[in-house]
Amino acid sequence: MKIRIIAVGRHKSSPTKDLCDEYLKRMNWNVSIKEIDAPKGSTSAQEAPLILKELAKPTLVVALDERGETLTSPEFSKKMAGWQNQAPGNEMAFLIGGADGFDNEVRKKAKFLLSFGKQTWPHMLVRVMLLEQIYRAQQIIAGHPYHRQ
Repeated sequence: MKIRIIAVGRHKSSPTKDLCDEYLKRMNWNVSIKEIDAPKGSTSAQEAPLILKELAKPTLVVALDERGETLTSPEFSKKMAGWQNQAPGNEMAFLIGGADGFDNEVRKKAKFLLSFGKQTWPHMLVRVMLLEQIYRAQQIIAGHPYHRQ
């Protein structure tokens, strides 16, 4: 399974970057982060073509969106297991938008909209949260005790 996290913005050296790097090292799945440079203060409409360009080849798309569904970790792992079998070319992309979220054109590309709750989270922290949940799903699927019920 190849998983790409496509995120608007550059992650500078910081504790959250260190955490992202740590989770990437732990993964058995092929997980990478593609950062999209968008002009400072850009709108979701301006970011849309940059994101869509990264989705040129067939892939299963999950967008992190406030309108999305919230899942428990076991529910997320079940989704991941199912998506593994549905992903074209065995590839998935998780999208993290900019400050304004996603343009409707990007949202339409998503097979699933995922929410991490009603609160607003810093985008760089969301990367860590997503990586941790992907790692947790990997461990749940493998039957590893990392996630205790």
